[in-house]
Amino acid sequence: MGNDMKKIKLDIVGLSYSQTQSGAYALVLGEVSGRRRLPIIIGSFEAQAIAIEIEKMTPSRPLTHDLFKSLGEAYNIKIQEIVIYNLVDGIFYSKLICSDGKKSVEIDARTSDAIAVAVRFDCPIYTFEFILSTAGIVIEGNDFVYLENINENKEEKTTVSAASPGGFASLSTDELKTRLQEAIAEESYEKAAKIRDELNRRKAS
Repeated sequence: MGNDMKKIKLDIVGLSYSQTQSGAYALVLGEVSGRRRLPIIIGSFEAQAIAIEIEKMTPSRPLTHDLFKSLGEAYNIKIQEIVIYNLVDGIFYSKLICSDGKKSVEIDARTSDAIAVAVRFDCPIYTFEFILSTAGIVIEGNDFVYLENINENKEEKTTVSAASPGGFASLSTDELKTRLQEAIAEESYEKAAKIRDELNRRKAS
């Protein structure tokens, strides 16, 4: 396998409204020691669960992920790390590596849930090189996208979606490359991923 299975540490660098799917959110992970970003589409419930923990807000009653944490702590189970271990048809597969101090167990989880758990247990998030090289977006410089307010005005975001994924097919390859640079410049990593997919499709055909 070699370098493909190299484990790479990720940080959460952004969470914003999805530019291509209404009602969804784009969670952007970034490699700690590099310039690639991994955009992952998640639902609003999971986005809220991640944002609440990052912003250190306390919900009046425990969310599912808080319950999971309380249960883990009650039985002295630690989550050692989260691994995004596979990508199939645009779906990211993740697992929790848990330990009770004696033995280690791997538990399969949806990526959005895994990240919501990771921020609560304050444990590292990893993925493999083959996933980052397939789905990562390379950015220039070290500008980070910071967490945007999850309750901000939705109107200003919707204008971006005018370039729907289907709209890219009609553009020339050069136009696509220009659009890709623009998307990266404005930190629209999700849109960039769609354009990159279209460019890859053309290379393949």
